[in-house]
Amino acid sequence: MELSFLKTLYRHPGPYASVYADLTRTTEDAAKAVELRWRALRTDLEEQGTPADTLRAIEATVEDEIAQRRSEGLVVFAADGEVVHAERLPAPPRTPHARFAPLPHVLPYLAERGERFPHMVAVVDRRGGEIDCVTADGRHEHIEVDGDEEYPIRKTKAGDWNQSRFQRSSENVWKLNAKKVAHEIDRAADRCGAQAVVIAGDTRARTAVLEEVSEAVLEHVVELDRNTDVHDPELEAELNRILKLKTAERVMTVAERFDRELANGKRAVSGIPAIVEAVRNGQVETLLLDEEDPGSGESLWFGPDPVQLASSPEELRTEFGVTDVHEDRADAALVRAVAATDGELVVLPSDGDAHHEIGAVLRFTA
Repeated sequence: MELSFLKTLYRHPGPYASVYADLTRTTEDAAKAVELRWRALRTDLEEQGTPADTLRAIEATVEDEIAQRRSEGLVVFAADGEVVHAERLPAPPRTPHARFAPLPHVLPYLAERGERFPHMVAVVDRRGGEIDCVTADGRHEHIEVDGDEEYPIRKTKAGDWNQSRFQRSSENVWKLNAKKVAHEIDRAADRCGAQAVVIAGDTRARTAVLEEVSEAVLEHVVELDRNTDVHDPELEAELNRILKLKTAERVMTVAERFDRELANGKRAVSGIPAIVEAVRNGQVETLLLDEEDPGSGESLWFGPDPVQLASSPEELRTEFGVTDVHEDRADAALVRAVAATDGELVVLPSDGDAHHEIGAVLRFTA
């Protein structure tokens, strides 16, 4: 996944409070249970030394979410007395917890967030259509397309006077409207960079639109034989299925490339020491971390510059002349460094008791 959206998070010097809150309401005393779970997390933060102003900022965000009942899970990152990032989760976090540390604990959030592919849903009929686009950073755009031609839309019944002329006219109207819808689909797909496109609606209208859209869009299209609207749960389910398949394909492609490059001794490295060296040189194209075992509990020392990484404070002082040094989880320090150098991340799913090797695919060899 692309990590540039994290750059604003790292602008604060820290330390950071990271909260993964379970806000589900599944029992009769649900409201009380949610409140107790949040209080337990707040106590954890207090015991870890979280400043009072940062605690107040987190509490305001969490309590507002509880009052509004807008989600079943919430992740919050806060520093210097303010919430710097908060996001609702589609389900409760796998492991609710709270942590106060030099760096934000982002890996569980990134694992739950997953890959974000820009995508589009279009529902078409013979008069026009509706288009919903979502960019990689979650921005939505809704477009309604009204056909320029409206009459005659329906064909005449067999035997009607002047039947053939009206049928030809209807076909022409459909094609003109389909061309306009296809043009808007192409433009919207280009704006959001859509990598998945679901098209539903009237069968004849779908066919006419697909004859007009560009090849670049057509290669990402999946048809859904359902005459509906863009908010239909079946459409959303189909889209989610496609996005999950694309995520699995992306993970497999990167993992296979990593294995191949590592076996050839070329553009891949494994193990924290080798990755740290590659990060320092700006070589890391994609970092691979296991969601369950991201670094075997190892830690790294780091300086103000994200690429100032080392296994000890003495090494930082010797290599970079850094005196302002801190220690934190290896995965937290590596994600920060890779985000700063415009690299990407792939979170490898857990595979039972087996753990994947931490590694990186490189842009170039040293």
